[in-house]
Amino acid sequence: MLQPDPREPQRPGAETPARRATPAAAPRRPRWRSADLFGAAEEIEIEHGDAVYRMRITSMGKLILTK
Repeated sequence: MLQPDPREPQRPGAETPARRATPAAAPRRPRWRSADLFGAAEEIEIEHGDAVYRMRITSMGKLILTK
């Protein structure tokens, strides 16, 4: 790439040095609050294909998903 002559005034719209493009933001994944999924329950069932999975909240407040 040619460097502009610093002695010449820049014209409006003149080429400027290339800038590094920033990556586009990744599309956001859907997010649900566990309280919205569980309500007052401590365990829910999730259908995925032909299988049914169980998700439960442990006494330590963690989530466990089992088939």
